[in-house]
Amino acid sequence: MSYRIVELEKSYGGQAVLDRVSLSFSRGGICVVLGPSGCGKTTLLNVIAGLAPFEGGGRSGFEGAQFSYAFQEPRLLPWLSARDNILFALKGALDAGTAQARADEFLGVAGLSGSASRRPGELSGGMRQRLSLARAFAYPADILLLDEAFQSVDLKTKIDLMDAFLELWRREKPTVISVTHDIEEAVYLADRVVVLSSRPARVIDDFAIDVPRERRELGSESTIEAEARLYRLTLGKRQGPVRPEEA
Repeated sequence: MSYRIVELEKSYGGQAVLDRVSLSFSRGGICVVLGPSGCGKTTLLNVIAGLAPFEGGGRSGFEGAQFSYAFQEPRLLPWLSARDNILFALKGALDAGTAQARADEFLGVAGLSGSASRRPGELSGGMRQRLSLARAFAYPADILLLDEAFQSVDLKTKIDLMDAFLELWRREKPTVISVTHDIEEAVYLADRVVVLSSRPARVIDDFAIDVPRERRELGSESTIEAEARLYRLTLGKRQGPVRPEEA
């Protein structure tokens, strides 16, 4: 089974943002949506989550699904400890004992057990982002939406964050839909990459990355074919549009 959006159309103030976007998302998989800044990636996430209306097309399979979000900015509550930031997100979703156990479990997987009592201002930027990811995964959701969640850090920190993300994901394997403009991120994380055009966003490519994650090393032979394909698309060097059904 999968989640689907079909021929979605969305505009703001008469300006088209999404132009007949059709995608399916395998349950338990990681789909990375790659596109230039301002093309409508965040709007796509909001439509998928049911937070924004749309003018045309439809969505299916999402009925009753629970969503969790992680953003480019950690958006942590500065007056709460790392543990309490997670517990705040779990309030009302789980009983107190289960929430406490789950918060500690995901802090541990994120490598933050020793910082559970520290406030965000006492953490490094990379630690704050790991906490944001741990909070997103701790919430019992079917679908995790990532909005540029690995940006604004250096390459080594980004790889550390992506490794932490994958370790968190392996615990329960929610469906992940991540939007980014970063080719390295797409190649490192995705089961499948969808490439969007500039606004109004259309799907111009949609393909699987078959290399096992344990063999993926950026810039190596294992990922160079996918990286080259994405760089060509990003630079506009393609042979016409590719619809999802043709990929």
